[in-house]
Amino acid sequence: MSREGRTDGGTADEATEGAAVVAAVEAVADRIEDERDHLTELDSAIGDADHGGNMARGWAAAAETARDLDDPDPQTVCRTVGKTLMAEVGGASGPLFGGSFVFASAELDDGVTAESAVAFAETYLQKVEDRGDARVGDQTVVDALTPAVHTFKKSIETDGLPPLEALAKAVDAAERGVAFTVPIRAKKGRASYLGWRSVGHQDPGATSALYILEELLATAADALDSEVPDADATSPTIPDEEPDEAAGDGDGDAPPEDGD
Repeated sequence: MSREGRTDGGTADEATEGAAVVAAVEAVADRIEDERDHLTELDSAIGDADHGGNMARGWAAAAETARDLDDPDPQTVCRTVGKTLMAEVGGASGPLFGGSFVFASAELDDGVTAESAVAFAETYLQKVEDRGDARVGDQTVVDALTPAVHTFKKSIETDGLPPLEALAKAVDAAERGVAFTVPIRAKKGRASYLGWRSVGHQDPGATSALYILEELLATAADALDSEVPDADATSPTIPDEEPDEAAGDGDGDAPPEDGD
């Protein structure tokens, strides 16, 4: 999709888009710093209590590096942020959050459009899954990212929603995913060593992903001079079959009675 074909009606050039991505990185860095103690508290219950500090340090460095770029385009910003996170964030979070950014940045070669945003999200999720060898239900960041990415993709490609509303739905889906990590047992990472004792604890990586998505949404709304949409992940679409056909009414044959 070209910039002229942006579904949000915007005509932002590459420099403006790059500046918006830098602003998003700065907003994420501030949010992660604000939530540092909470993330550390979450990680202390099921990990080694370093997630908050590592993420805050990494995103602060990423924001500084992004600010220093000359006339950045979105792809360059994302690739630079990813490399910085890989270098600055310790433990598994560096490759998961940062390395996946580097790979996904290739999808932004033509800038930020609805189509490239979906491709970026899908590639990012795939790389996180591959690097962490994790799937939904393992009590990891994947539990927040998967519903967010799936909801975003469907909202854009099936429901035809504006990107900002689609992103708002993705944030709501991620929030539900974070809540999902609480009552399940960890199967990956340090938390998995606790076995059933990990049940009842919120995953810090999934929580970080939610904070990142929330700041992306807020920054996107600012860039578009719009209010953050009040949206949830509930689908507005209906099944392909008409209800009366699915029930056997109308011109179709009725389903057989029991025993026929």
